[in-house]
Amino acid sequence: MERNNRTSVTSFILLGLSDRADLQNGLFVLFLAMYVTALMGNALIVTAITMDQHLHTPMYFFICNLSFVDICFTSVTVPKMLQNMLSKVRIISLPGCMAQLYSLFCTASMECFLLAVMGFDRYVAICNPLRYTSVMTTNLCTALVAGSWLFTSMHSLLHICIVSSFEFCASNLIRNFFCDLPPLLKLTCSDTTAYEWLVFTEGSFVTMSPFVFTVISYIFIISRILKLNSAEGRHKAFSTCSSHLTVVTLFFGTIFFNYFRPFSVETLDQERVVTVVYTILTPMLNPFIYSLRNNDVKGALKKLISRTSI
Repeated sequence: MERNNRTSVTSFILLGLSDRADLQNGLFVLFLAMYVTALMGNALIVTAITMDQHLHTPMYFFICNLSFVDICFTSVTVPKMLQNMLSKVRIISLPGCMAQLYSLFCTASMECFLLAVMGFDRYVAICNPLRYTSVMTTNLCTALVAGSWLFTSMHSLLHICIVSSFEFCASNLIRNFFCDLPPLLKLTCSDTTAYEWLVFTEGSFVTMSPFVFTVISYIFIISRILKLNSAEGRHKAFSTCSSHLTVVTLFFGTIFFNYFRPFSVETLDQERVVTVVYTILTPMLNPFIYSLRNNDVKGALKKLISRTSI
């Protein structure tokens, strides 16, 4: 009888980052600027690497793919958020919510795997430089990226099939600017105990395995660098890896904080802040991190800008 009295939810209301109406215009300008910066920065990286023959190497191939994923990643959530800031009706349908959640899972997981692959690339380049060209072949690089896309797509589909089977009733207010998993699980009337265990096991494996692989790669890399006799060689090797390490720390740190802990109501406000970091701030900073610390990318960008100006 109690089940019959429930009203099934067919759409959700996204509350956004702030409930204060006087802040919406300022937040819109801020996040529009961040979104445009992320799009332009990553698009410039993709274009520069694609057009410069000198950058057609495994390392830049992976950076190019990372920038493409960042474009997709930030485009999953930000346009809808900007639209809601200008609208009094902040509704997203249930199918739209599931599509957004699937895209978020897929692109976030893909970023994890790409960062791990880039760590392996740096390991081979520094620890086995004489075998680099024979190991990091075009076929292997393509297979690593394609395999990562296939695996993350299946992983995301698994979670969406489960979440979409849940019954959502009573409240339809999502305390975030997009359909994220923690606030969604607070709105379901279904028992999510088994699924939360799945998130901590299968979800942890998908996220932790690239992270652990990256950490192991850098243990070997750092031990190899410390054995170099030349101070200049050590500095050059560390500078090559510093950009990747910065991105790894920023991205994995926020992902772990947001998903791999109990989904309590008290932490939802903190989650909104953290989601801004990994969905908007990190994709915006990545092009600057890779270009400002890399003379090859800066040179390619200068050539691209010169061609565009002419």
